[in-house]
Amino acid sequence: MNLQTAKDWMAAFNAKIQEYKDYLSELDTPIGDGDHGGNMARGMAAVMDNMDSEDFASAADVLKMVSMQLLSKVGGASGPLYGSAFMGMTKAETAGAEIADVLAAGLEMIQKRGKAVTNEKTMVDVWTGVVEVIKNGDLSEEVIDGLVEATKDMKATKGRASYVGERSIGHIDPGSFSSGLLFKALLEVGGV
Repeated sequence: MNLQTAKDWMAAFNAKIQEYKDYLSELDTPIGDGDHGGNMARGMAAVMDNMDSEDFASAADVLKMVSMQLLSKVGGASGPLYGSAFMGMTKAETAGAEIADVLAAGLEMIQKRGKAVTNEKTMVDVWTGVVEVIKNGDLSEEVIDGLVEATKDMKATKGRASYVGERSIGHIDPGSFSSGLLFKALLEVGGV
């Protein structure tokens, strides 16, 4: 990924997070702490502040900065999970991996940190689907929406939402929705 694409990707992701901040928190209220939107908005605002004030030599440098900012500024499980994802992506990007492998490295770190697998109503469901589809070159907004929407009918067995058990069914997973925004932003800037 070139440096400008990485910067554009994060700017587009930030714009989406700020736009959907309240909705993300609404999604999080019945099955979590209700703070996912605020946490992600704060983290991405810090990312954008650093984007404007630092010089970056590569896309990997941008991804590393994003990782550090999300780890330090985003509360709850989202900070460590997104921070780990971006750290995994940094390593793969540094090694010159293709975008599918960069995202797969991010997914691997999310799974390592969160101990989640597919069908547990977590962001892993969306990341796994996106990584599979990107390898075929078929990623679209419709595919992303379908992956996010699929979490609605799942029963949460991992994370905060697992505490409400059966009552988690019928609600879209907020981390899956914000992950969907991340991948839509990547599509928008031509990163895939």
